[in-house]
Amino acid sequence: MYEKNGEKYYICDAHIALWDARAENQRNIHGKQFIDCFYDYHKNLSPAEVVWDYDTYTYYGEQRLLKDLFEDGYVDHAIFQPAILSDFYKRGFGQTEDALALTRAHPDKLTYNHAWDPRHEEAGLEQLRKDADRMGLKGVKLYTAEWNGDSRGWKLDSLWSRRYLEECLKLGIKNIHVHKGPTIRPLDRDAFDVADIDQVATDYTELNFIVEHVGLPRLEDFCWIATQEPNVYGGLAVAMPFIHSRPRYFAQIIGELLYWIGEDRILFSSDYALWTPKWLVEQFVDFQIPADQTEYAPITTAQKKKILGLNAAALYDLDVPEELRLPAGVGATEEAVAS
Repeated sequence: MYEKNGEKYYICDAHIALWDARAENQRNIHGKQFIDCFYDYHKNLSPAEVVWDYDTYTYYGEQRLLKDLFEDGYVDHAIFQPAILSDFYKRGFGQTEDALALTRAHPDKLTYNHAWDPRHEEAGLEQLRKDADRMGLKGVKLYTAEWNGDSRGWKLDSLWSRRYLEECLKLGIKNIHVHKGPTIRPLDRDAFDVADIDQVATDYTELNFIVEHVGLPRLEDFCWIATQEPNVYGGLAVAMPFIHSRPRYFAQIIGELLYWIGEDRILFSSDYALWTPKWLVEQFVDFQIPADQTEYAPITTAQKKKILGLNAAALYDLDVPEELRLPAGVGATEEAVAS
């Protein structure tokens, strides 16, 4: 819980990871390219005082995660969104079993989402059924640009992907998080395109599609789709750190999202460990749209509370303490804005 100027904020970090990108886990040059690209994002978009050394960044472990999120970072609850990347890493990039064990040890603080890949066809469907039962899944994280042998990506609206989405409906897995953001070396930019969100959101209205990274750099495409599809949400992972390095750009991102899809469908994410939540939470609570960006309305305290945690809590049925909830009817019309 974060408190500032008498206001208390429930924080749900909706996109975190526990990864191992050390050299001994890299399967090939692409494993190094991938973590190096992550580290460049980390260095270039973070305040200098919170930049990690490279070795720590490749493998930080469970105790560092717990400290950065829950001791130092104000986070009340966090959701694992793993990327497997088996073609690049021997034991996988996301440490799925370690993350699951950590979730079981701290069920009040952590939720574990798993991944599936429709290119595994029938065998993957059977694995999804087993994973849903063993892991108690409420959500999944999909990485449409992941390589698999000769294939360098897949589409959400493909035949096999639809079979997996239908299986998610049967299994009660309603939150479908999809990486649709900036390319990461060596992955292909077009495999992250947001266009395939459109059809599946229309066809599977009982599923929630959380578009991670809000489609950047295709923000406009994302907004035009999401405004038509009420089951499409925007995850702020990767967008958040621009609050420090490019605050006017961040104002444009958050301003467009609030205009097009509204305050109830935007989710805070640190994308840990690309960035740590402490400074992101502090700066977002203090942030306001610059006065000369008059096309955007001021951001209210209530809107910030929804984005920082209440929206994700609603998707995942998290128990928010009474004192951290919003009074009924409080929202975009609230007059007071954050300082």
